[in-house]
Amino acid sequence: MNFLINQYSFVAFSVLLAIVAGLILLRKQPKFKDFLAFGIIVTGLIFAWMVYHPRQTLLMNDAKKVQEMIGAGKPVLLEFQSPY
Repeated sequence: MNFLINQYSFVAFSVLLAIVAGLILLRKQPKFKDFLAFGIIVTGLIFAWMVYHPRQTLLMNDAKKVQEMIGAGKPVLLEFQSPY
C-alpha cells in the first residue's frame, strides 16, 4: 500500500477529482455556471500543486557533498538537528 502513496499521489488524486467533477458538472446541457465551477476546481487543484509540490532545497549541494564523502570510503559523522 505504501508504494501507492508518494509525491505523485496528489497528481493522481487531482486528476481523478477533476474527472469526477467534470462528469458531474458537465453531463447534461452545461450552463456557464457549470463551466465556471469546473474551471474554479481545476484552477484550485493547479494552485495547490504549485504550492505543495516537492522542490529542490538550498541544502541539496551539501547533500551531494556528503554523498561524495560517503562514497569515498572515509568515515563520516552525520549530525541531524531539528528546529523544534
